[in-house]
Amino acid sequence: MESEVRTKVKKFYGSIAKKVGASKSGCCGSSCGCGSISEASLIYDGENLQGLPEEALQASLGCANPLMFAKLREGETVLDLGSGGGINVLMAAKHVGSSGKVYGLDMTDEMLQLANQNKQKMGVTNVEFLKGYIEDIPLPDNSIEVIMSNCVINLSDDKEKALSEAFRVLKSGGRLAIADIITMKDIPQRVRSTAEMWSSCLGGTIKASEYKEILEKVGFQDIEIEPVHIYTRSVIEETFLKNRLFAGMIKKSYLDALDGAFAGAYIKAHK
Repeated sequence: MESEVRTKVKKFYGSIAKKVGASKSGCCGSSCGCGSISEASLIYDGENLQGLPEEALQASLGCANPLMFAKLREGETVLDLGSGGGINVLMAAKHVGSSGKVYGLDMTDEMLQLANQNKQKMGVTNVEFLKGYIEDIPLPDNSIEVIMSNCVINLSDDKEKALSEAFRVLKSGGRLAIADIITMKDIPQRVRSTAEMWSSCLGGTIKASEYKEILEKVGFQDIEIEPVHIYTRSVIEETFLKNRLFAGMIKKSYLDALDGAFAGAYIKAHK
């Protein structure tokens, strides 16, 4: 049986995919929410977004740009965990070239449908989208050279299982390059207590020290965790309270506790 968290997250992100598919215009806010082309450009600063379908950009749900530090090379095999509308996968496909392969893994039917539509629009042949959970990756051991993810691990209620699966499918010497939300300070449990907060990318976050402990436990080495975008009160107000998709998920009375409590981070490691 699915957990309440997974059910809520799947329903929430499925609804985003439907909205993107039904509209040709930007549909909502920025970090951890469906974004417009200009908003995707902010997250993916320095990346060439030319040629990417507008729907892939609208369904960009990330908190940072994992391609910035993944350092993809031609011919590599890459896996994007929680691939959504496919923006990371489609950009990675440019880096690895025709001799490489990029997999995108997502649990949401609506996002997979959107991603495959975007793949067809780009006409890429080195991309494959898979249905599954990040806690149970449908790929063999030692088959991937780089694992990316963008604001997804925080949504899992079994992070150790998700990261152990990432370790399993990586080849020896393979690298992890994920952008994720981490907790910067303690916050009241009542702020974290609802599944809706998990859907908004905040309720399921952990501290950098906890993240490192899990990565070490499952076998990763050379671990680096670098906070790059602090979620101040004003950022949370703009991103969540004024965003219709997140309406009601965060109470105004929580803002003082949430001020500076979270950050988008770059997380790197090797197998």
